Amino acid sequence: MKQIDTHLRRSGMPRLGFSPWSAGALAIAVIVVAPILAVFWMAFHPADNIWPHLLSTTLPRYLRNTIVLMVSVGFFAASMGAGAAWLVTRYRFPGVGWIQWALLLPLAIPAYVGAYALVDFLEYAGPVQTGLRALFGWETARDYWFPEIRSMGAAVIVLSAALFPYVYILSRAAYREQSGEGEEVARSLGAGALARFWRIGLPLARPAIAAGSAIVMMETVNDFGTVDYFAVQTLTTGIFSVWLESNNAGGAAQLATVVLVLVILLVTLEKTSRRKIQFFSLSTRHRPPTQTQLHGIWGWIATLACLIPFLIGFVLPFSVILGHAIDNAERWTDPELARALWNTVRVGGIAAIVTVLAGVFLVYGVRLSGKTLPRLLLPLTTIGYAAPGAVLAVGILIPLAVLDHKLADAIEAMTGGYAGLILTGSSFALVLAYCVRFFAIAQGAADGAMGRVSPSLAMAARSLGRSKGQTLIEVYYPLIRASIGSALLLVFVDCVKELPATMLLRPFNFDTLATRVHDQASLENLGDASPGAVMIVLVGLVAVGLLARANR
Repeated sequence: MKQIDTHLRRSGMPRLGFSPWSAGALAIAVIVVAPILAVFWMAFHPADNIWPHLLSTTLPRYLRNTIVLMVSVGFFAASMGAGAAWLVTRYRFPGVGWIQWALLLPLAIPAYVGAYALVDFLEYAGPVQTGLRALFGWETARDYWFPEIRSMGAAVIVLSAALFPYVYILSRAAYREQSGEGEEVARSLGAGALARFWRIGLPLARPAIAAGSAIVMMETVNDFGTVDYFAVQTLTTGIFSVWLESNNAGGAAQLATVVLVLVILLVTLEKTSRRKIQFFSLSTRHRPPTQTQLHGIWGWIATLACLIPFLIGFVLPFSVILGHAIDNAERWTDPELARALWNTVRVGGIAAIVTVLAGVFLVYGVRLSGKTLPRLLLPLTTIGYAAPGAVLAVGILIPLAVLDHKLADAIEAMTGGYAGLILTGSSFALVLAYCVRFFAIAQGAADGAMGRVSPSLAMAARSLGRSKGQTLIEVYYPLIRASIGSALLLVFVDCVKELPATMLLRPFNFDTLATRVHDQASLENLGDASPGAVMIVLVGLVAVGLLARANR
């Protein structure tokens, strides 16, 4: 046997045998991908097939509204993000030093919080319409016309203002990496500022803008709080309606499949567009483009253009919510708020730790195994981030409920006592959904960090007698600790803000900050919702600060 093993090692052939690292990595990948597969299975094997009914009634409306919302938000977010990134990287104007970082702050405001604030600000009893009536002497709403607030247009504005930083971050990096030589040549040929943007800057940054826009549109599909508050019926609200109101899990799975197909098409189109159009710098020396000083009115126009998305996406919602939180200071001592905060920290913290540990284990296990199957499954584990929370809830809760009932029956048969629903009756399903939904963040951080560690360091540790686990702890961990810490924080923040999956998977009488804010705001009780919303925003600001530090 030793001779055979030595021959396999010398020939470079993989040895047969059980590897806990490879098996563990494979198990993690299967768990992450399983909810998506479960959705497709339930959609094609429903207990009650309502697909013909959906096709003849609500599905066309759901699909039309979803596509219109996706395309509109993607267009406006791309316009704001790419335009603002071009201004802050190419020009110097009043306030550019702090504006380039302030444009990241809307990421701290969940879109549904922005929706509550916008309605409160613009509704009939809000300060805008109240001021107009006082200024012009109008008595009732019949005396003047005001745009409908709870509408598709308002949803587009709120989602665009909340999500444009995704495009801004990627576009800003792309503009900064472009060489200044091309623009200097274009300027020498008489090309103006607008021509240089359209013919050089925009085409070179197109892959980054397309990637950011794809993220924006996927987040738009995932959104539930905003569209529900604005009474816009999308595929996500349809999943809630069919599942919770019609009590039809198969129909919800069929709608979830339509959402997944949309997301897959979106990701495929984005990758195809980047593959077809590629640009390369032929210069051996990279010289960043110089910033042009804008004087007079043009400088202030640039400042205003960058401030508008910042004001709509951060200043307006945060000031409205903070004002309500200050006016209702007694709400901060509400025991229900404290319980929701504890639930959020507990569940989000557990999910973040489990997700990051699983991501590190998966990446390390795949690197050790060198086998084809784990490597093929590695990119598939990122699909959870593209799948909306409502879709994951369908793929997790229904199979888990079946398993839970069988587990309870087995315990009762062995002990004679009813154990209850252990998996779905606790926060286990919620933690699992968070892990699947945000696994791509942990996996990407671990893969990128380990890729920067020289393999010779691990080989040296192994030659000194360290085991695979000791090598991970003593060699890799000190070198990837910063990236792992960032991933831990980002996953936790996303768990705090996640609403659709939390609403569908939370146990009975279990609230997080996100569900409490949504429930109270849905009852038009913004005073009770504001303290929780402020807490969510403050947690988001920590993540934005970390992101700004990483993008310096």
